[in-house]
Amino acid sequence: MEWSVNNAFKNYKDMEPKTMMDIIPNIDPIDIGLGSSEKGNVLQSAKPRKKTMTSVYLKYFETAPDGKTRRCKFCGQSYSIATATGNLGRHLSNRHPGYDKSGDAVTTPALQATPTTVIKKPQPQGRAPQAQVDYDHLNWLLIKWLILASLPPSTLEEKWLANSFKFLNPSIQLWPGEKYKAVFREVFRSMREDVRVSLEQVSSKVSITLDFWTSYEQIYYMSVTCQWIDENWSFQKVLLDICQVPYPCTGSEIYNSLVKVLKMYNIENKVLACTHDNSQNAIHACHTLKEDLDGQKVGPFCYIPCAARTLSLIIDDALRTTKPVIAKVREFVQELNASLDMSEDFIQLTTAYQEGSWQFPLDASARWSGNYQMLDLVRKAGKSMDAVVRKNEEMMGSRMLLNAAEKNVVNIVHNYLEPFYKVISEICVNDPTTIGMLIVYMDHISDTISTRQPPDWLKSAAEDMAKKLRSYNNQVCNIFIYMTAILDPRIKCELIPESLNLENYLEEARAHFMRNYYTCHFPSMTSGYSAQDIEDGGSVSFAEEIARKKRRASMSNATDELTQYLSESPAPTKTDVLEWWKVNSTRYPRLSAMARDFLAVQATSVKPEELFCSKGDEIDKQRFCMPHDSTQAILCIKSWTQGGLKLKYKSTEIDYERLMEMAVAAASDNNSAGFDKKQK
Repeated sequence: MEWSVNNAFKNYKDMEPKTMMDIIPNIDPIDIGLGSSEKGNVLQSAKPRKKTMTSVYLKYFETAPDGKTRRCKFCGQSYSIATATGNLGRHLSNRHPGYDKSGDAVTTPALQATPTTVIKKPQPQGRAPQAQVDYDHLNWLLIKWLILASLPPSTLEEKWLANSFKFLNPSIQLWPGEKYKAVFREVFRSMREDVRVSLEQVSSKVSITLDFWTSYEQIYYMSVTCQWIDENWSFQKVLLDICQVPYPCTGSEIYNSLVKVLKMYNIENKVLACTHDNSQNAIHACHTLKEDLDGQKVGPFCYIPCAARTLSLIIDDALRTTKPVIAKVREFVQELNASLDMSEDFIQLTTAYQEGSWQFPLDASARWSGNYQMLDLVRKAGKSMDAVVRKNEEMMGSRMLLNAAEKNVVNIVHNYLEPFYKVISEICVNDPTTIGMLIVYMDHISDTISTRQPPDWLKSAAEDMAKKLRSYNNQVCNIFIYMTAILDPRIKCELIPESLNLENYLEEARAHFMRNYYTCHFPSMTSGYSAQDIEDGGSVSFAEEIARKKRRASMSNATDELTQYLSESPAPTKTDVLEWWKVNSTRYPRLSAMARDFLAVQATSVKPEELFCSKGDEIDKQRFCMPHDSTQAILCIKSWTQGGLKLKYKSTEIDYERLMEMAVAAASDNNSAGFDKKQK
């Protein structure tokens, strides 16, 4: 999503070329570690003694001991001793603009505790000390790299990484680790304020989702994400915070941490629903929040279990009996992925046996996507597997060969889980999936499990699967979910599962609609008189009686919006729900306001692909390995920038596009210099 952030500075591209100080103007150098010379960053103003051009150029080169080459004191670039001084001058102008202002000593700018920086207007043709500009560019580019890779600042303290930079340029000076941390904290504060200001502009209700994990330091974290539908009927979401849940991490601590986040963004009165991770502590926290909001009478609030996590637990039950077989197949797949010869043999064999087309590397993760591919491989490419194992039996051994009984087990479980495969594929591709459609999917899975007759060895797992499904259905069988489902134009009342389609729910939904969306969203149509005046017809004027009739007619029309909407046939299942409401909002002005609120409620607490696919392994690894002093800032900044928010330091956006242009230009200069050297 694209965020609108008020900037006090013009875009860099609209201005003439400037130094790093102009990309990041008015920033205290102690906060970002702008390079400072040993003389306090004040550029020498003393007019240098006039010299010949040759002496000016040669001053910045040193002659090698063999007397055959000269080496640049700034970057180490070597030239033949016979190189014309004009070429040396071009090297200095292209690679080190401002060299004639740097004084006699060619040194590396040092980071000082209290530097005094004199920021001058950009000199023509970029005449600024190159060392200072390059180091600032490098450090800010490294910050971007740390964010995108979800790496802590301590990564840059690795000795061999620093040595690699020194190899490129011995004078390179990276900021200290504490300086990077200070910059990240300030960027986090600046961007969080932009998020807060943006949420103030949201006119609809919002929904939140909760996710939890534990780091290698055994610190328990909670992420809080906010979702809503904007006035253009586009789905929006933003990470609010990643916060540590204090010990003992029970429902009470989760509740207190959650309330702090909601109050920080001033949205506690806007929250319509919370989707949690199905844990008992999260349920307890959400229940406490509901009691709190109900007591304040700020409107309805509902907490919802995560459908994706429910599916994951159900699938684990089904795979329980096949774990040994899946482990064998996974080992085989890992060998295939590691060996080019074996993978080519496998592809040739599957072609010969007509056992399908397979894309390498095969998914060997322990998540649903990997487990199902293990089953798929045995069922569809069993002959090719056996042939590869036998050909490489000396290396693999016979342990990877599956017997007939094991293959039969795989075929049965694969067939049993096929409905799950279809549902998970749908919700991963069509993210976010509405609650209404998820309820339909879960009802289909429930019917499938209840109607199939599993073999004796699978009956226990099937009973556990059915039990978890019933628990989920019981938690979502309420008026709130019913209203959310019928507002999906593909479902309405026709596809609502029988367990949710209770007789009184429709009337309750109608009452909620009239109570919360008739007057609140159309204040111009409400009465300006008291209830007593309206009821007492004898005390009102003729004009007021006419107005009362108009208001009653308008209320009847509002009621008819819901009746008319439900009387029409559901839209095709491939319909874009938000686009449908965008087109039909003029037909249903009040009902569409309700739809904007309820359709933002999430069926899952995390993206389904992060739970079911190998992508989740990378996310888990990044979260687990992140130290406490960097977790909140780096993970939040990464999420915000991926969502379209510009990386910002205090009141200044960091123009990374311009920084990359300058980096590419510098690399081009390096290549040109190297080519000139070879030509000489």
